[in-house]
Amino acid sequence: MTARLSALFLAALALQACAATDGIITTRQDGTEERIPARLVKPEGQGPFPAVVMLHDCSGLGMYSSGAPGRWADELVRRGYVILVPDSFITRGYPNGVCTEPSPSNPGVYTVQRARDAHAALAHLRTLPFVDGARIGVMGGSHGGSTTLIADLRGGFAAAVALYPRCAFPMGGWRADLTGVYRPASPLLILIGGADDWTPAEPCRRLADASQKAGFPVSIKIYPGAHHSFDSDTPVRYVATRANIASPTGRGATTGGNPEAWADSIREVNAFFERHLSVKP
Repeated sequence: MTARLSALFLAALALQACAATDGIITTRQDGTEERIPARLVKPEGQGPFPAVVMLHDCSGLGMYSSGAPGRWADELVRRGYVILVPDSFITRGYPNGVCTEPSPSNPGVYTVQRARDAHAALAHLRTLPFVDGARIGVMGGSHGGSTTLIADLRGGFAAAVALYPRCAFPMGGWRADLTGVYRPASPLLILIGGADDWTPAEPCRRLADASQKAGFPVSIKIYPGAHHSFDSDTPVRYVATRANIASPTGRGATTGGNPEAWADSIREVNAFFERHLSVKP
């Protein structure tokens, strides 16, 4: 990803009223505390506003960022949400992300740790006077989408949106062989591309189907022909160096924006959060 896209990410946040934050305090697996950076953006006014914890993808928030968190921040802040984007990578030694890392040695970048970061962001938002602590959702794409699935196993969030997550791994009662039941603590929406060769749609379809049959509020929409990162504004391209456990070789994945899927995903996310976070249009 280019430095131009990183600049666009920052510009998207700058379009709205920003509130300073010195980062958030998260907890490591061993119980020790750690401060990580976080970017906070809010609508004009005093609130209290609903809020969304936005979880970045494997490209992180540095110069190679996909820019997707910024695009979503811009969309949601204009609709009355406070957005908090924790940076799970930069202070843990991965300023350029982990998209080409098959198994990063730093456990701080695993999705399980990032789920702790998400709940730390939730706790931080609840301390802010302009945030309605009962109306906070979580949302992420790819690596952040998988993290969203893990974070939503635990109570606290009022709603969750996972964009093109990896669903073929164990999460609570759901198993890597696509059996069992994924049991979210809040309503969950999954949006994913039908042509995704990095995090294929079929495991997520089966996860949603099993959850729905067990009575859990999980919904999914699959966009035919859309690739991974359909919400980006970059051309579709295949990159051979990306780590990809869905590939027989373990490498290579296709990403790129899909204008139709992007436009529809905006409608889907807005309607979902309006329904579950009680935001008036």
